[in-house]
Amino acid sequence: MSVFTKVSEEQLATWLQRYSLGTLVELKGIAAGIENTNYFVTTSLGRYVLTLFERLNESELPFYLNLMSHLAKHGIPCPGPIADRDNGLLGHLNGKPATLVTCLPGKPVMAPAVHHCRIIGGALANMHVAGQSYESTFPNPRGPRWWRETAPQVLPFLDEPRRLLLNAEMADQANARARDLPRGPVHADLFRDNALWDGAPGTERLGGIIDFYFAGVDALLFDVAVAVNDWCIDTRDGALDEARCTALLAAYRGIRPFTAEERDAWPLMLRAAALRFWLSRLFDFYLPRAGELTHAHDPEHFRRILELRRAGVPALVG
Repeated sequence: MSVFTKVSEEQLATWLQRYSLGTLVELKGIAAGIENTNYFVTTSLGRYVLTLFERLNESELPFYLNLMSHLAKHGIPCPGPIADRDNGLLGHLNGKPATLVTCLPGKPVMAPAVHHCRIIGGALANMHVAGQSYESTFPNPRGPRWWRETAPQVLPFLDEPRRLLLNAEMADQANARARDLPRGPVHADLFRDNALWDGAPGTERLGGIIDFYFAGVDALLFDVAVAVNDWCIDTRDGALDEARCTALLAAYRGIRPFTAEERDAWPLMLRAAALRFWLSRLFDFYLPRAGELTHAHDPEHFRRILELRRAGVPALVG
């Protein structure tokens, strides 16, 4: 992710003495994302990712770190937090909570094909099934409560058509009939850049799913909608691509079939997923924080997706 907090090689070498990971070979900032400070850390015994948490407070972090440990133990390809010599997963570095996790193989594929979507659909379903035995709970940090808090902060920056769209969708989501949807831990941010692929083009395997720091307990269908809204679209206008969408959803329901309530809720959930990311991008665009190597995404991308989803979507089959 972006580098907000500087860490020198000397500082990290001292910090690493708490671990049994050998000596520091290389420290390199990762220039992507907008939430945390991340570095690649290479030692004499392997390669890891160092994360310094810029927004999350220390009381929230055990949910994320223990969730990754739980999923990794159940065969889900995701980063595994590294325990220090005192068996702790969380430390402090330069005044920030910090952790080390395994560095997974591969790199993102930004123009996914049908087979990528099929693999992601199956991996997401397996992750949801494995998460059912995870006992800790923490509400989706970017769920409806956050929407209600954030919308008034960004409304003053919007022109009238965008204000009307935001107010209309907020009202529709608030007035929607509550449905008894299956719930559990969700990644909530499974975009293309949060999946790593290893191998030759056309024969890649999923190296891992990364960046669980927006995870929380929510409707499992919300996680599916987030993925579809990124993996299965024409990036020029946000329209759904039928072949990729069909592949992702078919692979998912082959492992965890959708309920009747989920099929009914699908159109509104796709809109909820678009709203969540439109709001977060508006917030980061108009109310940014200072930092090195930061990247604020264009809010208009998810504004267009939201408008398209409000116009109608294909039915979700079981």
